[in-house]
Amino acid sequence: MEVILREDIDKLGHRGQIVKVAAGYARNYLLPKRLAVPATEANKKIIEQERQAHLRRDVRAATDAGDLGKLLQGVVVTIAQKAGENDQLFGSVTSKDICEALDRQSFSIERKKIILEDPIRQLGEHTVSIRLHREVTAEIKVNVVREE
Repeated sequence: MEVILREDIDKLGHRGQIVKVAAGYARNYLLPKRLAVPATEANKKIIEQERQAHLRRDVRAATDAGDLGKLLQGVVVTIAQKAGENDQLFGSVTSKDICEALDRQSFSIERKKIILEDPIRQLGEHTVSIRLHREVTAEIKVNVVREE
């Protein structure tokens, strides 16, 4: 079944793109959540107008994300956690902890934008990537220290 995507979907396509998907996937997931519409001629015209408006918004968002990325370049976040004798944390530092630490420093970043392969389980300084936009990624330093 061919559908037109209304949102960017990882590993499937970008907004406004016509993709071929399984009928069940479209019927049970994409269409009810309004992530896609059936690929008819009328829908193609409507989506083209939406795509033009989205491109203008996307350029503005990319510029804002670039500015925020420049501000985040020098940021060091310090998180205190309980740790054992050999610098092994009793818990772990997750993207939620990093998000809360950034909020305390007046940076409002969504948790899902923080790219953390595995939770941090060691004391020390770690580099964490933040995907601000499709084209803009910033890196911050996360310093995990022993809680007193």
